[in-house]
Amino acid sequence: MNGWLIYNGSLKTEKFQQVHTRYLRQAKKQGIELTLKRNDEVMVLLGEAHLSLTQLENIDFVLFLDKDVLLAKQLEALGLPIFNTSQAIEQCDNKGLMHHVLATKGIRQPKTIVAPLIFQTGQSFPEAFLDRVKETLGFPLVVKKSFGSFGEGVYLVETMAALKQYSEALKHTPHLYQQYIQSSHGRDIRIHVVGDEVVASMLRQSDTDFRANVTNGGKMSVVDVPDDFKRLAIEATQALGLDFSGVDLLFDQDEQPVVCEVNSNAHIENIYHATGIDVSERILTHILTRV
Repeated sequence: MNGWLIYNGSLKTEKFQQVHTRYLRQAKKQGIELTLKRNDEVMVLLGEAHLSLTQLENIDFVLFLDKDVLLAKQLEALGLPIFNTSQAIEQCDNKGLMHHVLATKGIRQPKTIVAPLIFQTGQSFPEAFLDRVKETLGFPLVVKKSFGSFGEGVYLVETMAALKQYSEALKHTPHLYQQYIQSSHGRDIRIHVVGDEVVASMLRQSDTDFRANVTNGGKMSVVDVPDDFKRLAIEATQALGLDFSGVDLLFDQDEQPVVCEVNSNAHIENIYHATGIDVSERILTHILTRV
């Protein structure tokens, strides 16, 4: 069995290299010949009536750990099995689209309002829209860039003046407004799902930030996740068409789960250090059952 692991060539930090090494090690154990490919190494030629790889290789699947959605779509058009699919990656990468899909599937999530598209005409962000945001969500509320990872581009906003300031700064950047879940301040549950099964989970907590991301200083610990949290994580994963995911769940005022975010290529090093569970093994095993 031969496969590619495609990653973004511009991400060269050690934490990404560790993930790639982990997948290569597990692939070898499972008899898979897995080759690392930067997204800029894979060129697809678009012709009048066909697509073709400029460098053909005998591969059976692609583990797509990037967000280069168009490249994923091109490889799918060539008949290659892609994990996760381009549609699933696209729906998770764009948080506005992700919340839209989850809403259509009846998945519990914070109240969310997607910011309107504003062209660069020199006009200010429409205050009437922000008035409706305030009336609907109240303060404090969360402003999020639609594209971003590791808690970047997520802001806690407590006043109308701050809301106007952030909205004006982001008016040409896709973003959204979200209900702030006070009961989950600085804590969430990260659950890794593969197929229709929860394979690992951890509690993340921060004493210094409303975000619980480990990158922002959050601490990890092993927890016994209740069944309703597991069910919601699996339902959210399936709603978005994912083969594997990292689901972030918040706690509502009754300590019930609420979906904060679903990641199509969640980082797997942190969960390994917290739990000792190598999610890459489960993902590769799942892929072998699908190709």
